Amino acid sequence: MSEEETLAEREPLQTENLITPKVSIKNLNAWFGTKQALKNINMDIRENTATAIIGPSGCGKTTLIRCLNRMHEMTPGAAAKGHVILDDTDVYDKSVDPVVIKRRIGMVFQRPNPFPTMSIYDNVAAGLRLNGIRDRRLLDNIVQESLEHAALWEEVKNDLSKPGSSLSGGQQQRLCIARALAMQPEVLLMDEPTSALDPIASSKIEELIHGLKKDLTIVMVTHNMQQAARVADFTAFMYLGELIEYGRTKQIFENPQKELTERYISGKFG
Repeated sequence: MSEEETLAEREPLQTENLITPKVSIKNLNAWFGTKQALKNINMDIRENTATAIIGPSGCGKTTLIRCLNRMHEMTPGAAAKGHVILDDTDVYDKSVDPVVIKRRIGMVFQRPNPFPTMSIYDNVAAGLRLNGIRDRRLLDNIVQESLEHAALWEEVKNDLSKPGSSLSGGQQQRLCIARALAMQPEVLLMDEPTSALDPIASSKIEELIHGLKKDLTIVMVTHNMQQAARVADFTAFMYLGELIEYGRTKQIFENPQKELTERYISGKFG
């Protein structure tokens, strides 16, 4: 079967029979100007799981997750059309405030981006203060809890006044995760969160993802197929802006249903 024939099969791709998915993506399309980056994406994401999105560079992985919390449209000339249902809320309904969506769906970026002039404490508390929280005791509790959930508290609890930029790369990424967790999101998007980290720091982030699934739904982009196999419950394979195959990670890696998926997994292209 040719790539063209594979891409032509446009049946909705969903995992099993998910009765109440946390996020349901329906007929999602996205553009950068006149260039279409996503083509009719349909998939359901189960609550309290980690879903990995894999595929070659430029296939639309990052665009997809940026559409989930409406960050995509912040890029000049970018647009999206379709539906992203978070529980019972259509993220793209005109009545929905994008700011509220960004609180419910947090994001961690590829490279650690702590606020360089802020302390470790203030990095975590920044979003809370922007949302009007001033009670110091409440801030203290949330900062500590967020750092604990990001597996960073024991390493920084005596240095909270130091700049966030003074931490190692892996610690900075966990600080950014803590900053996202402080807003108590329901879904956490992670865009290649370990690509700029060494193997030891990457391993800590992977362990963290396993723990966070108890309280969050995680959707992560990764270029590392071994990482996807280690941490993800479900895996989506994308190519040229299309969702080619989506299912349980074990099935995707051991028994892919699409020839294009098998070729990518086996390293024949990408």
